[in-house]
Amino acid sequence: MAASELYTKFARVWIPDAEEVWKSAELSKDYKNGDTSLQLLLEDRTNIEYKLDPKTKNLPYLRNPDILVGENDLTALSYLHEPAVLHNLKVRFIDSKLIYTYCGIVLVAINPYEMLPIYGTDIINAYSGQNMGDMDPHIFAVAEEAYKQMARDERNQSIIVSGESGAGKTVSAKYAMRYFATVSGSATEANIEEKVLASNPIMEAIGNAKTTRNDNSSRFGKYIEIGFDNRYRITGANMRTYLLEKSRVVFQADDERNYHIFYQLCASSHLPEFKSLKLSNANDFLYTRQGGSPVIDGVDDSKELCTTRNAFTLLGINDSNQMGLFQVLAAILHLGNVEIKDKDADSCLIPPNNRHLTAFCELVGVTYQDMAQWLSHKKLKTATETYIKPLPRLQATNARDALSKHIYAKLFNWIVEHVNKALIASVKQHSFIGVLDIYGFETFEVNSFEQFCINYANEKLQQQFNMHVFKLEQEEYMREQIPWTLIDFYDNQPCINLIEAKMGVLDLLDEECKMPKGSDDSWAQKLYNTHLKTCSLFEKPRMSNRAFIIQHFADKVEYQCEGFLEKNKDTVNEEQINVLKASKKFDLLVELFQDEGKASSPTGQAPGTGGRTRLSIKPDKSRQSSSREHKMTVGCQFRNSLQMLMETLNATTPHYVRCIKPNDFKLAFSFDPKRAVQQLRACGVLETIRISAAGFPSRWTYQEFFSRYRVLMKQKDVLPDKKLTCRNVLEKLVQDQDKYQFGKTKIFFRAGQVAYLEKLRADKLRAACIRIQKTIRCWLARKRYLRQRSAAITIQRFTRGYQARCLAKFMRRTQAATIIQKYQRMYVERKRYRQKQAAALAMQTILRAYMARQKYQALLREHKAVIIQKHVRGWLARCWYKRCLHAIVYLQCCIRRMRAKRELKKLKIEARSVEHFKKLNKGMENKIMQLQRKIDEQNKDNRSISERLLSLESSYAAESERMRGELGRLRGAEEEAKSKAIQVSSLLEELEKLRRELSVTQQEKKTIEDWAQTYRDEMEKMVSELKDQNGLLKKDKDDLNRMIQEQSQQMTEKMTRAIAEETQQLETDLNEERSRYQNLLTEHLRLEEKYDDLKEEIALSSNVSKPGHRRTDSTHSSNESEYTYNSEYTELEEGSRAGDEVIRGIDTSLTLKLQKRLTELEQEKQSLRDELENKEEQFQRARARDDAEFKKARGAELEYESLKRQELESENKKLKRDLGEMRQSLLGDAAAGTGAPGSPAYKVLLDQLNAACEELEVRKEEVLILRSQLVSQKEAMHHKDEKETMTEPSVYADVSKLKDTDELKQAYIGLKDTNRLLEHQLQTQRRSYDNEVEVLRGELQNVKEENNRQQQLLAQNLQLPPEARIEASLQHEITRLTNENLDLMEQLEKQDRTIRKLKKQLKVYSKRIGEMGAGQTEGQTSPGQMVEEPIHPVNIPRREKDFQGMLEYKKEDELKLVKNLILELKPRGVAVNLIPGLPAYILFMCLRHADYVNDDQKVRTLLTSTINTIKKILKKRGDDFETVSFWLANTCRFLHCLKQYSGDEAFMKHNTSRQNEHCLSNFDLAEYRQVISDLAIQIYQQLIKCMENILQPMIVSAMLEHETIQGVSGVKPTGLRKRTSSIADEGTYTLDSILRQLNAFHSTMCQHGTDPELIKQVVRQQFYIIGAVTLNNLLLRKDMCSWSKGMQIRYNVSQLEEWLRDKGLMTCGAKETLEPLIQAAQLLQVKKKTDEDAEAICFMCHALTTAQIVKILNLYTPVNEFEERVSITFIRTIQTRLRDRCESPQLLMDTKMIYPVTFPFNPSSLALETIQIPSSLNLGFLTRV
Repeated sequence: MAASELYTKFARVWIPDAEEVWKSAELSKDYKNGDTSLQLLLEDRTNIEYKLDPKTKNLPYLRNPDILVGENDLTALSYLHEPAVLHNLKVRFIDSKLIYTYCGIVLVAINPYEMLPIYGTDIINAYSGQNMGDMDPHIFAVAEEAYKQMARDERNQSIIVSGESGAGKTVSAKYAMRYFATVSGSATEANIEEKVLASNPIMEAIGNAKTTRNDNSSRFGKYIEIGFDNRYRITGANMRTYLLEKSRVVFQADDERNYHIFYQLCASSHLPEFKSLKLSNANDFLYTRQGGSPVIDGVDDSKELCTTRNAFTLLGINDSNQMGLFQVLAAILHLGNVEIKDKDADSCLIPPNNRHLTAFCELVGVTYQDMAQWLSHKKLKTATETYIKPLPRLQATNARDALSKHIYAKLFNWIVEHVNKALIASVKQHSFIGVLDIYGFETFEVNSFEQFCINYANEKLQQQFNMHVFKLEQEEYMREQIPWTLIDFYDNQPCINLIEAKMGVLDLLDEECKMPKGSDDSWAQKLYNTHLKTCSLFEKPRMSNRAFIIQHFADKVEYQCEGFLEKNKDTVNEEQINVLKASKKFDLLVELFQDEGKASSPTGQAPGTGGRTRLSIKPDKSRQSSSREHKMTVGCQFRNSLQMLMETLNATTPHYVRCIKPNDFKLAFSFDPKRAVQQLRACGVLETIRISAAGFPSRWTYQEFFSRYRVLMKQKDVLPDKKLTCRNVLEKLVQDQDKYQFGKTKIFFRAGQVAYLEKLRADKLRAACIRIQKTIRCWLARKRYLRQRSAAITIQRFTRGYQARCLAKFMRRTQAATIIQKYQRMYVERKRYRQKQAAALAMQTILRAYMARQKYQALLREHKAVIIQKHVRGWLARCWYKRCLHAIVYLQCCIRRMRAKRELKKLKIEARSVEHFKKLNKGMENKIMQLQRKIDEQNKDNRSISERLLSLESSYAAESERMRGELGRLRGAEEEAKSKAIQVSSLLEELEKLRRELSVTQQEKKTIEDWAQTYRDEMEKMVSELKDQNGLLKKDKDDLNRMIQEQSQQMTEKMTRAIAEETQQLETDLNEERSRYQNLLTEHLRLEEKYDDLKEEIALSSNVSKPGHRRTDSTHSSNESEYTYNSEYTELEEGSRAGDEVIRGIDTSLTLKLQKRLTELEQEKQSLRDELENKEEQFQRARARDDAEFKKARGAELEYESLKRQELESENKKLKRDLGEMRQSLLGDAAAGTGAPGSPAYKVLLDQLNAACEELEVRKEEVLILRSQLVSQKEAMHHKDEKETMTEPSVYADVSKLKDTDELKQAYIGLKDTNRLLEHQLQTQRRSYDNEVEVLRGELQNVKEENNRQQQLLAQNLQLPPEARIEASLQHEITRLTNENLDLMEQLEKQDRTIRKLKKQLKVYSKRIGEMGAGQTEGQTSPGQMVEEPIHPVNIPRREKDFQGMLEYKKEDELKLVKNLILELKPRGVAVNLIPGLPAYILFMCLRHADYVNDDQKVRTLLTSTINTIKKILKKRGDDFETVSFWLANTCRFLHCLKQYSGDEAFMKHNTSRQNEHCLSNFDLAEYRQVISDLAIQIYQQLIKCMENILQPMIVSAMLEHETIQGVSGVKPTGLRKRTSSIADEGTYTLDSILRQLNAFHSTMCQHGTDPELIKQVVRQQFYIIGAVTLNNLLLRKDMCSWSKGMQIRYNVSQLEEWLRDKGLMTCGAKETLEPLIQAAQLLQVKKKTDEDAEAICFMCHALTTAQIVKILNLYTPVNEFEERVSITFIRTIQTRLRDRCESPQLLMDTKMIYPVTFPFNPSSLALETIQIPSSLNLGFLTRV
């Protein structure tokens, strides 16, 4: 591919930079062949011109696409070069806070200088069993790879940890060992893994120190071999050490410290046990104050010493040896303070009574004079004589320091040797994993002998590393069958030859050391003469003749020759050693120097050693060879040790960890590019990159390539064969065939090809995006146009409508104005008219009133005048009338007198005549007759008139009376009128007065109105002000009410929240307590299993054959320890006797524990035997006493029984006679309605029924008496010998009736049945009695309540007045009587119903009796014949046997029962064919029978056998889910049966009456219920573990890796280099696999009859495991943290929720366990830019911890370059917002956590008596009772 294709505009490159090493830039112009410079744009937008090298014309390095930045494996980068590696590490370390990165086979670890929560047990569990490439880089992944390869390939492994001081080598090695100790466990009970970890604080105390670069720097190298047995459990360990920095004991540079142990002792000098050491502050001693930094921030040396001492104790170094070690260390400090003064130029002296030398001598047990002598003198030996020479002060000081170093080195060796003894394997080692913690390449301003040895060792390790990398590359190419050529890589063999070959640097150094007057200068000259001209790797500094330069693989290093010879010799004054060896009081010191004359190993601490422990022990060497080895130099010994180390490493499979120090200032997460590049070059990381880049670094499987670059293919290019498809596409895309190779399973690409393909893919996607954007933008623009057009039309419509509305409004207003004007004008005119009319009317009224008044006055005057005239004229007329009348009357009188006189004269004349008389008489008769008639008529009329008169009189009287009343009324009215007239006058006066007052009042009113108007205005103003104030007050009131309401709501919410939190806390505490209890049960079970395993090992080792399971008899009460250990007493006793020799090899602490336990068991066994003997003696005595009493009472009892039988026979005859009478009466009156009440048959039947009831009561009493007699008889027969015969005659007579043994047996069985029946009747009567007592108690309580109520009413009535009291009393009495009447009515109705029911029954009975008697002869008429006729007995059908729901078995059948029912039972057959929980029901029915017969031993042994057998079957088949589920369901059912039939009222609520009759009667099994509950908990935990083992391999593949939604999560171009050896051939699991497995679990549990609540708990635990494992893997896999993966996870979770919904388990809490996973998936999909997004994330992710949220954000990786990464600022914003959260800092969820299980009571409705035992169970020996 031409450069012009890659170096185009906008391409990004790396250019060198003095500060940042490499700086990123962007091409602002295309590069063309022949250009001498590049136009670049820096990130700060600065334009520069980059000049190309005119000779090489090398273009700058290209930068990888952003999507590849931050990868887990550096070799996955498309462009492999130094700036890409540095940038990738920086991005991972600074942005993502990831300290581990793969570089091929190397793990690069950057020291964060901060404690990270990524090393807990949860992380270890997460990496355990995972392939190396599947999880994010981690030291645990390397450790797991080593452990897995050791187990799979059966080849020893090595983990090589290297790096600068302060890079974190020791911590990495420590975590690797912790991983091995955690995942493997130990093969013995000696806690080897704890001891391996305990060696770390010891070695850190004596071998680590503070340097300028590291507070805990290892000043020695070590190689720890961790041994494993054939089951790959830790058996032991062995440690080798290299090149201890002894010079640090006597000298420390500024800001450094001596070894930690010295400061720990000084900090603990105040302790009583350290008073004898005479120590004080560290600043008081020369050896601890030279660095000027005696304290490390954050480290408490006194606490560290406690840790060190505990580690010593754990490793078997007792307190006396510890104090001896501390004495030696204190002596070294005192020796450093010994002051040596000049005596003269060639000699020196030590002042007498030197305090520190005295303390030194006391501590080591030597004399002061000898030590002072040889500190200032030395002994010289010649061929003929020996003499003592004084030393100058400087030489004496050096000799003192050499002695101190020598003592410390010996002490170091002694500790390492004893640590190795404690870690030695107690069993045969099968394989090992070595952890090498060794110094990295070092170069300082002044480099001496130590740096030379360190760099020499790194040259050897680098050579081995290069060869291993090359070998792996070669194996990969050969495995994929692609052609390969030899890759040129750096071979540092010349440098190694320069150092170790003959006449090399070390050889010349040893030779110079042997010269009598050898010196550093002469050695330097020899180096110059030998190598300066012959070796290109050796150089001489220009300005120095005492230094040399060696070109190492990492860099050039200049070494100063000064001190090389002295350090190589490492001499010490032998006389000083002899003085120490002569110590009589200090045995440990003598032990340190006892091998002074025999160097036991090349690393032994003889003079001239470097403080290293031995690699091998060779005790058979002769003294001569030992002497020669004793004279070996440090360089020679180091070379030999290094050679042995390389042989060990070459024999193992190496794994490399390169530790990088990011900065020199120990700043957390601060990255210095310069320092990082130096270390990357020195540790071989870049060499790995170069080797990878020289070949085909990018490797893709065909499926990954097809998934990623499917977008570059056309539809016609896609073939069924993906391999052929990839081949065709690559040939079209990449023309150069050398840029890629096709392997068997992978495609290999040259460096840069993946970036090119990514460029093509990005261009294609960009073009597609542009097309999509074009279409979308067109659609959006058209949509916007249509929206705008619609908006414009809408606006126009609304505008026109508005205008129309305005016009209409104007018109309406105009019309309204016209109407208003009209009405206004009309109003004005009408008002004016009315005013005028009112004025006219007023004027007219006044005028008319005036005229009326005038007219009235005139009329009044005229009227008065007329009245006067009337009266005058009347008087005048009356006067005239009277005068006229008087005159007329007088005139008439005169005329009438005159006429009368004339008539009288005439009459007198006629009277005198006769004819006149006759005529007069004739006329008189007629007249008389007429008169008579007229009189009659008149009388008749008179009578009618009289009648009328009477009526008129009566009416007149009434009328007159009425008129009188009217007259009286009128008179009253007249009087009233008179008074009214008077009143009118007074009223007129009053009216006038009022008028005057009215005028005054009107004036006052006007005044008041004016004042009122003023007042009204003021009031209105005041009212308005008050209204305003009222409004303000109302507003304040509303605000206050709202505030009060809000506060009340807040308080309510707060209280509710507090109550909820309190409730939740209580529930949490309960669950924690329950979980703690269940964890203890788990631990107890684990200890039991270990105990069993240990017994098996003892049995195997002792070769004593033992039965698999033996049980000791038990006669004491059972408890939990009984069923746990009862099968182990005999085995433990025999094992203890037979395995004495084996036990000696076991750890001492375990042996003591076992012996103690054995003693306790033996004591318990002996006490049980004693108790058994006592019980047997008591039983024998009681048996003898019972036999004597039995002989006396047996005769009387049998006589009593015979009498009873005779009485029963007579009663039977009587009953037969009664029956005959009844038949006769029935047959005699057959025609009269036999069954009718009142009939003879009815009366006879009723009499018989009453007599039968009375007889039944009598028989009940007799039965009770018989029962007591039979019980005593049974006991006597049980104790009686079978051969004994009865001597009494009565007894013999009774027994003789039973002719053989069968009859005796039948009689005995009958007695047992009778006893059982009587006992059942007694229990029934007892229950009825209890019920009656309860009823009576309830009635008594009601009476008490009624009495209290009456007293309250009486007290209330006494307070009322008498009338109210009487009324209240009556009311109360009426209420009481009403209630009583109602109650009586109810009772009457009940009695009526009872009577009707009894009548119906009697009719039925009488009908049946009639039918039974219908068979007799109908012709019998006389009673005599009926009596003589034989009586036929009634054929009463016999009822079928009533089972009691019990199963009887013999004692010897118990083992057969548990064997057939538990051990040999196949759950599948039982679950399919039989009722659920059948074994539990059978066991409980057997237990019921044992309780029924009151056999406590049988109950105890049955329960114990059941529990132990269930444990045994679970131990045997504990990995079978079906078996565990089956026995969990049956154990729970058995537990529920024990509760349901326990007799406790709480458990009997849902029982039927029949079930209540089946309750246990003799034993309270509450303690056993707890034991069985604990067993159920253990089974449940076993079920969860079994389920975890099945689900665990599926979860990650199904939930994360498998693409449920195809095409969503395309493969990211990671090119992850999984090691071939790490990839196991596993099947691919999908989400359907999990759902099928969940269905299988659910259906299995349902078939087994598991409680629904328990199924819910199991499902909840299943979903928790799925969610926790998925989330943990998501948190540890950077490649899974993407937007598309979040969508996949949410879809998978929705499928799981759908499964819950289908099964009806949505309320079981399983969905809530997935909440963290759901929120993590949402977090991957939400926006992550603004503060609003941060707020939304904080609100949304409440189920995730802050560490988890930040981890996901750090790991978020875009799959495509169109996605954006999460900025550091956003992550910091999230951290700031979540700072106040109170939560655990734990990163991963605990996948081992098991929710505490509960077993809610679930009673069974199944009747025990209906259960049938199938023959397939082979339980024919069980008898239903």
